[in-house]
Order: sequence, then structure tokens, then C-alpha cells
Amino acid sequence: MFKISTFAKLSKLSLKTLRYYDQIGILKPRKVDADTGYRYYSADQLLELNRILIYKELGFTLPQITQLLEEDISHEQIQGMLRLKRSEIQQMIDMEQARLVRIEERIQLMESEGQWETGQEIRIKAEVAQTFMFFTANGGEERIPELLHHLDSLLTKDLRQWIQGPQVVLWREVDGKEDEFEYEVGYFLTGDPPAVAEPFQLRNLPPEPMIASMAFHSHSTFDVAACVHLARWIEKNNYQIKENEPGREYYLPLSPEQDAQYIEIQIPIRCR
Repeated sequence: MFKISTFAKLSKLSLKTLRYYDQIGILKPRKVDADTGYRYYSADQLLELNRILIYKELGFTLPQITQLLEEDISHEQIQGMLRLKRSEIQQMIDMEQARLVRIEERIQLMESEGQWETGQEIRIKAEVAQTFMFFTANGGEERIPELLHHLDSLLTKDLRQWIQGPQVVLWREVDGKEDEFEYEVGYFLTGDPPAVAEPFQLRNLPPEPMIASMAFHSHSTFDVAACVHLARWIEKNNYQIKENEPGREYYLPLSPEQDAQYIEIQIPIRCR
């Protein structure tokens, strides 16, 4: 048995916190000396405390934790909850990391005054009609990494045999909403696959006779400098962007050692 001061050191919690846990009944001492009032705790209560702290990490309030302790949830259920929380936190980290990359890109764009230095050329090309399997989503460009990850998590073994080429993102601006887009995220398919299950949809993309295309390597799924360069090229060469046709972006991961991907941005255009 350990006095409360020793137990506080072992658990790395304050005396005030342990007394409060005793007061609300969430972790009561194993024994209280009737003469001195000293609280004593046993070693196995460190495991009880660990479970309480796990629930706190998962975002539960103390009243909710009290209820959970009464329900005696199994270790397997707790592990499942922790894995889910870990996944949520990792997703938040990935989104913030992508935001840092975009901020750095915008700083570099300001420092270079919009000059493109990679030597990549823009060319005009045509796209044939293709079968597109996709799901839809809305949001800003910061959602693209999340959506691409979700796309691959949805693919079954049967579906993978029908896909060809890189991941595809079609995007349109949302009327009246700044920095928000409507996305269609998916793959082009070979042949005629069987019916696909939700959230996937199938549609035939019509041919595009004239597209301004720019391809490059990037460590980000969003390269503002490339978009600026492409827009300036379209304007300089006296083309118009087709307002009713979505822009297309293709993402092809390169080797893990390069920590980069091959991106192609396509904008449907027409002559003025």
C-alpha cells in the first residue's frame, strides 16, 4: 500500500487531482486510516488510473468516465477506441502538415513574384471519352490528401482490376462560396465493370478536344505556383477557360524514396 503522496509520484498526478477523484468516486483509495485520515492506494490501482486517463485522452468527461467504469468495458473495446482516436489524430496531423506545405508554397510564390522556375512546359492536348468511377465531396483544396487516401481505402480487390492510370480529381468552384470546390474523386476504368457499390458512382466523361495541360513533380498535392503559371499561360495565349467543364488533376505517387508525386493539371479551354 502507498500513501497518497507516493501514489501521486508513481502516477505523475497531483495530490489535488487524486483527492478530487476520490471525492467524485472515480478512484477511491483502497484504504483510509480511521485515526489519521491518510489515504492508501495499492499498485493495481495504477492500472485503474491508466484506464481513466485513456478515457480522458479519448475526450470523455469525468461523469461519462464514471459510467464507463461501471460498464466494465473490455480491453478489446478500449483498444478499438484508441485505434480510432489514433486514426483521427493522424488525419488531423496530415491535414495540418498539408496546410504548412501550402503556406510555404505561397511564401515562395510571393518571393519569386510568380515566376515559374522548373522549366516545365504547358501543352495543348485532347482527352478521349472515358468511363469514370468516383465519389463526390465538397471542401477546400486542403481536403485533397484526405480524399485521395479515402479513395484507396474504398477500393476492393475486384474493383482494382478495372482501374487504370493515376488517381483523378475533377473539381468545380461552388457558387457563392469562396475557396470551396465540388470534387469528384476516382479512377478511369478499362472495359465495362459490374455495378459499383456506394459511395462510388459511374459516368461516362465526354471527350475534351482542347485542354491546357501542365505536368510536374511535387512534394504536395497542391502547387499554387503551377496553377498561377497555367492561368497566366492561358490568358497570354488568348484562350478562354470553359466555365461549365471541370478542371482535372491527376496524381501518381512516385517511389517512397523520392517522397514526391507526379501531378498533371488539366484545364479545358477554347479559342476566343
